[in-house]
Amino acid sequence: MATNLSLDPDLIQRTLELSGESTKKAAVNKALREFIARREQKEIVTLFGKLDWDREYDYKKSRNRDESSS
Repeated sequence: MATNLSLDPDLIQRTLELSGESTKKAAVNKALREFIARREQKEIVTLFGKLDWDREYDYKKSRNRDESSS
């Protein structure tokens, strides 16, 4: 989708430097993906304290590897 935007040149330059991307388009797309990921991570925090916890579940038991599969 073609979009014309008037962006702060200093922000674009800093984004290019920090992202390691070689084009403005790649840098902006990367910045947008990271913005979305951070916002989605913030939503996960709202679940803390709301999930049921099974005190009988043995999480260490599921870590054991079957010796024959090595």
